[in-house]
Amino acid sequence: MDAPLAERVRPHRLEDYVSQNHLVGEHGILTNQLKMGFIPSLIFWGPPGTGKTTLAEILAKQSERPFYVLSAINSGVKDVREVIEKAKKNTGLFTTKNPILFIDEIHRFSKSQQDSLLAAVERGWVTLIGATTENPSFEVIPALLSRCQVYTLNAFTKEDLKTLLNRAIEQDEILRTKKITLKETEALFRLSGGDGRKLLNTFELIVNATGGDYIEINNEMVLKIVQQNTVLYDKTGEQHYDIISAFIKSIRGSDPNGAVYWLARMIEGGEDLKFIARRLLIHASEDIGLANPTALIMANNVFQAVSVIGYPESRILLSQCTIYLATSPKSNSAYLAIGKAQQTVKQTGDLSVPLHLRNAPTKLMKELGYGEEYNYPHDFTNNFVQQEYLPDDLVNTVFYEPGQNNREQSTREFLKNRWDIKYEY
Repeated sequence: MDAPLAERVRPHRLEDYVSQNHLVGEHGILTNQLKMGFIPSLIFWGPPGTGKTTLAEILAKQSERPFYVLSAINSGVKDVREVIEKAKKNTGLFTTKNPILFIDEIHRFSKSQQDSLLAAVERGWVTLIGATTENPSFEVIPALLSRCQVYTLNAFTKEDLKTLLNRAIEQDEILRTKKITLKETEALFRLSGGDGRKLLNTFELIVNATGGDYIEINNEMVLKIVQQNTVLYDKTGEQHYDIISAFIKSIRGSDPNGAVYWLARMIEGGEDLKFIARRLLIHASEDIGLANPTALIMANNVFQAVSVIGYPESRILLSQCTIYLATSPKSNSAYLAIGKAQQTVKQTGDLSVPLHLRNAPTKLMKELGYGEEYNYPHDFTNNFVQQEYLPDDLVNTVFYEPGQNNREQSTREFLKNRWDIKYEY
């Protein structure tokens, strides 16, 4: 019983899997693929602890395929080729029985490592299943990505996390010998951050630290025990996302000292420098945005530089960018604007494009009035003319609201001067 709790209660059938109904529910994509007996190469993209590895194991078991595992953290091109050679020997006559090659954290594979997978996937020697917490569009080479279906896994809800705890209490051979009462779970859920594995391992830590056969879990007990057992930063461990969260929140809060400290924690912990640079790039747009557009240029240049320079010099570039972003004015207006616009699209559906904005490449379209009443702004004073650019049902809808900073206050005045009442925020 040396295995951690999360491993001991790992499900072995789709029916026992918690959450991700769009994939494993009665009409889920993976459920249907198993029924049809065909599994394409896949990439599971989602937060840590949502069961990506478990899903891969279940697919292999229920489809009765050989299962090979590689971790991108400690595997090289040689390891990939060795596994592929083993897989080729076990490849059946039909693609539905191809061995499954599971690669954890595939986003950490270099281009050459990913290239080494192409032939095996293309020729059907293996069915690849990759797991990543990063957007595969950025981290997986196009040639490999085009040969895979990308399925998104969502973070666990409170209900999902509670189900995981109750199932562990009822089914685990060790826990079911005890009388455990979940009086309060807020602290457990908050500490887990939606990570099921982290939740179960933290829960086991608390049970073991408490001792005895009668245990009542409450928030105070959880916080006290966890604080006493804080672990050092580990780029593959549970504090990975806590540290990056503290880093980003320090920058957002305009505290360069806090930001540089958390940066140092990640660097000393051996964090992937491109991972840090990528987070800075996202932050430059999400939290600084139009208050200082140069921040995005700075972050992008640093990201490109880190990609070719490497450690130890890259730490200086990352420090420079971190301090610059922390001391920049902040605005999330662009982030809020696209969020509002997407929500409106979901609520209103595919509204018709106004006739004057439509393209008219054919004679018939011109006869129907497509583009006929469009006013070309450059034909007017200040290269501007008032006309409607939204669908009729959305006239006067506001998505972008300038932030409270000098640059966007100038933008506010510009819009007000051009549009009068329409942009009088």
